[in-house]
Amino acid sequence: MENGSPIPDDPAGLSLRDVTLCYRRHPAVHHLTGCFAAGSLTAVVGPNGAGKTTLLKGLAGLMRPTEGGIVRQGFGQCEMAYLPQQAEIDRAFPMMVSDVVAMGHWRRVGILRPVDAPLRERIRDALAAVGLDGFSRRPIASLSAGQFQRVLFARMLLQDASVILLDEPFNAIDARTTADLLALIRRWHGERRTVIAVLHDIDQVRENFPETLLLARERIAWGPTSDVLTAENRLRARGMAEAWNESAAPCDSRGQVA
Repeated sequence: MENGSPIPDDPAGLSLRDVTLCYRRHPAVHHLTGCFAAGSLTAVVGPNGAGKTTLLKGLAGLMRPTEGGIVRQGFGQCEMAYLPQQAEIDRAFPMMVSDVVAMGHWRRVGILRPVDAPLRERIRDALAAVGLDGFSRRPIASLSAGQFQRVLFARMLLQDASVILLDEPFNAIDARTTADLLALIRRWHGERRTVIAVLHDIDQVRENFPETLLLARERIAWGPTSDVLTAENRLRARGMAEAWNESAAPCDSRGQVA
């Protein structure tokens, strides 16, 4: 999603119809129905273990619902960008920053396409857009957590996706990096991209995300952030979390991780 990228004529959205997602045959997201409207900016919040990461993996197509269905509206799989938590990414592999950013381009055109001069320019522009001008030849192992997160956002700029899924994108990074990446998310929203982010900082959600899904394995509330993040709804989510029985019998699932 480089500078000058066209705004989509038909923004993309996601609908969930009675979706259940299981982890090790236990329901992590239970009978969830609702819609991430085209061009919306939505935070997904809830207690630890509420199924937030599982939901994002289901939306990304990495998990198959055991019940119900997820409907993509106006886009295909290659038009979705998914950023997992940093803890899930192996940074030990000897790669340069430019190699990681270029991966955002390869998903659309194939890994065998060479990194030509126009692509190198796009990589430089993406790195400059996230505040990493001149970092192209740095090994990723040498970067701080905040710098590496900027690299991952630069990779998404090259993906130019209609739907962007972010799992705890500001975890363990500094305040300046958080502010810069929030500005980029607001820019994506202004371009009518559909952005869904799992977050834990409620003040951050209130200030930056107009829509919120409060999840506690089940849907607690979903809609305008001011209506969702009430004291009553948050208390209900905490109560459901405290009542979870991790030793309950597994569900009879009909599908597993894809």
